[in-house]
Amino acid sequence: ALVFGLALTSVVLNLILPLATKHIIDEVLPNHAINSAIKKQKLFAVCAAMMAMLVFTTGIDTWRTYLMSLLNIRVIFRLRQRLFDRFLRLPLAELSDLKSGGIVSRLSQDTDKVTGLVQMAVITPGVASIRVLLTVAVLVFLSWQMALVASLMIPPIVLVNLMWIRKVRPIYRTMAEERERIDARVTETFGGIRVVRAFRRERREEHDYAVAHHTIIRKNLLAEKLQLVVSGGWGLLIPATTLSIVGVGGYLVIAGTGTVGDIVAFQMYALMLLHPVSMIVNSFSSTQQALAALERVFDILERRDEKPDVPGAVPAPYPIHEIRFDKVAFEYRKDLPVLQDISLTVPAGSVVALVGPSGGGKTTFTDLVARFHDPTHGAILINSIDLRTVQLASFRSRLAVVGQETFLFDGTVRENIAYGRRHSDVESVLDAARRANAHEFIERLPEKYDTLIGERGVKLSGGQRQRISIARAIL
Repeated sequence: ALVFGLALTSVVLNLILPLATKHIIDEVLPNHAINSAIKKQKLFAVCAAMMAMLVFTTGIDTWRTYLMSLLNIRVIFRLRQRLFDRFLRLPLAELSDLKSGGIVSRLSQDTDKVTGLVQMAVITPGVASIRVLLTVAVLVFLSWQMALVASLMIPPIVLVNLMWIRKVRPIYRTMAEERERIDARVTETFGGIRVVRAFRRERREEHDYAVAHHTIIRKNLLAEKLQLVVSGGWGLLIPATTLSIVGVGGYLVIAGTGTVGDIVAFQMYALMLLHPVSMIVNSFSSTQQALAALERVFDILERRDEKPDVPGAVPAPYPIHEIRFDKVAFEYRKDLPVLQDISLTVPAGSVVALVGPSGGGKTTFTDLVARFHDPTHGAILINSIDLRTVQLASFRSRLAVVGQETFLFDGTVRENIAYGRRHSDVESVLDAARRANAHEFIERLPEKYDTLIGERGVKLSGGQRQRISIARAIL
């Protein structure tokens, strides 16, 4: 509201300058009833007042620009934070469909393009529209004939812009999708760089990367061509309007119904009229890119969380006496069951081994215990309570997992062991490492527990990563 109010104040003050110029040309300079000294005094007084007004207007515009930047920063921060929070809580199946490139592109590129959307979609066209109406009102007050000439060429240009907007928005949306695919492929390529080199696929990856970027470049050039049509129209409109005002204004002066001051004022008002129209059109075109990105952002924000707690969900019981599978079935795809009619009771304190062929459902079984998925049929119960009626965060606080694909974060050994309990003391971390048989090799590392292990623990062997993962679960 403050930004909008400052913008309107600036618009009203800027409308005064052409009227002051007209007053000097028509009332002060040709007035033979007063001597040169008085003319100079009036001239300098009007100019000084206008200069003071310009300084004041500049100050308002500077303040408004700063406030607008602050507003944009707040909007983008909140949007990016909400988007990141939603990604953290999306179902695993949906995250795998998005891929890492799709996640990163939405968090970075798409949210960056939304920067300034409040200004582009609301404030700029709103203020510019009011500026157009006020300017046209002043023009009509001065001379309806020249007002008609000044306004005559605007509708065709606006129509061309609206046609361009309708065509260009799908292009921007598909460009964003192409970039998402490129980002995903780049992440995969360098995440599996050992495989790429081992199978001599460097040239093929280079080729695929170039082809994908070539597609984006062609789409971008198509959007630029459409933009050139609009720019050409504006390039013709401004001098044509100026020339028309001079012609019509000169005719009115000769006919005795107009003044030279009218022509000068109209020239200034014409520029003031075309500029906000240009701002409105440009804001529409810029908004199309932002809206194309915003569609992708809201596609994520509108999705449901992984497993929202049901009404009346209860905290996880403690201690847990047993976990029981009651005729559990599960399928990733409809009518393609992975598990069927599984019934099993696991008492507290026991160790259970699942043995079977690859693809038999062992990992799926443990994912159901961790509630990464819910059973398609049947129920999993802890202390006779259906797991789906337990608060998810409360249940996960009772859970520790060591996956068959060990994942470590880029940081120190200590930070990775304490990932599940960030504020653990040193002794607790050391105890967990000893129980996981990791303490001995950690002590041989250059910085011991403060050694940086690189992205995904790349500086450690597979066995060392596994033991750190076990220590993390123990802690």
